[in-house]
Amino acid sequence: MTLVLPAPPLVATVTAAPRRFLPVLPVIALVATLALPVSEGGGGGGTVADAVSGLVVVCCALRLVRGRRRPLSRTAAVVLGLPVVGVALATAGAASAGAGAAGLVRYLQIFVLVPAAVMLLVRDHRDARLIAWSLVGLALWQGAIGVHQYVTGTGASYRGEEIRAVGTFGPTDIMGMAAVVAFGLVCALGLALGSGPARLRTAAAVCALALLLPLALSFSRGAWIATAVTCGAQLVLAGLRRAVTVFAVVVAASVVLVGGLGVGTAMLQERISSITQVADAPDQSVTDRYTMWTAAVDMWRDQPLTGVGLKGFPDHRDGHASLALSSGSDTDGAGAGFHRQPLLSPHNMYLLVLSEQGLLGLLALAGSWLALLACGLRRLLRARRSPGGQDRALDRGLDHGLDCALVACGLLVWQLVDFVYADIGGPSTVLTALVLGLAAWWALAAEGAKGTEGAGER
Repeated sequence: MTLVLPAPPLVATVTAAPRRFLPVLPVIALVATLALPVSEGGGGGGTVADAVSGLVVVCCALRLVRGRRRPLSRTAAVVLGLPVVGVALATAGAASAGAGAAGLVRYLQIFVLVPAAVMLLVRDHRDARLIAWSLVGLALWQGAIGVHQYVTGTGASYRGEEIRAVGTFGPTDIMGMAAVVAFGLVCALGLALGSGPARLRTAAAVCALALLLPLALSFSRGAWIATAVTCGAQLVLAGLRRAVTVFAVVVAASVVLVGGLGVGTAMLQERISSITQVADAPDQSVTDRYTMWTAAVDMWRDQPLTGVGLKGFPDHRDGHASLALSSGSDTDGAGAGFHRQPLLSPHNMYLLVLSEQGLLGLLALAGSWLALLACGLRRLLRARRSPGGQDRALDRGLDHGLDCALVACGLLVWQLVDFVYADIGGPSTVLTALVLGLAAWWALAAEGAKGTEGAGER
């Protein structure tokens, strides 16, 4: 007689893990594509990440058809579909049909289709944590390359020296690595402030501290400001007592890195001080930015409701910009030759939308983001007020997902703050769609997923 023993729980868990995470793997693949080197001479065309983002939408559609599930709740459909209103009106007012169609596809991709697909593919807290850790891993990879570029002098050109950390994104997308590293840092801090296992929280805290160095070496003022605001908000939302402790650790680490080891002391101090030099001897990049902001506002005044049309900012720029605007920015280093990059956007997402889509477009797009933020923060506070607190809830086998809330809301806050200093463009833009999708999952769909933790697919 042969006795058949059941598989050990650990073996059963390991063998079931790949299948359990199968629906969210397209989202992980989207993150992984940004670890690849960006080909030069793309000319602003489609990238591998854009193609994979399309695959994410297709996989979501197939999953919905196969499962015969209702795609979105009424609230989610309204919130995620709101940007379509302004984009459609601006497309009709575009200078050419080709430019309008290209802008329409890009806006739908980043602000509607991919976020909705990510929201539907993420089923529970475990999926969200897997995405968060994948962003941390991507940030560590890009950050390590950036630190190597600084140390070896093989980065992008900055003040005549090839020391600017840009990762695999090259000198034409200097914000790419900064955004990736900042996303990873926000995810790591959210995971560290959550209530998971102590070893994972410790690992996340170590990752967050490690990512401070490549973020500093990116010399990206907008990313610094957005990260500081977001991390401060995460700490406050997680609890004031913990916020004081973490703040002390960060200050100590910063003193060791900058004060003790002298990591980029002179240039970092100069770059930080330039943030406040708006009227008192600003550098040319600051002058260009504020000149383009003024031009965007002037365009809106000409067409206050619908704007000048999608992709219309470059065509109207010279007619509204002052003579203080330079002809472009110089890019060099990081394996690429010298290139004069034209200034074709105001480097402010809100002003870009205002100038091209008018007040209607800005209200629709910003209204969608603010609705996500309001719903997300409401559920975050609800998770904090869970019966018995987070630690007791975990002891009872429950998971209120405070770490997921801090990650999702933190990423959204970072993106909304960074949009004051940047707009969409470049290979890293697909991460904006992922951020909006993860925020939409927590804000609009996480409530229904709470009861499915540990129960497999819904």
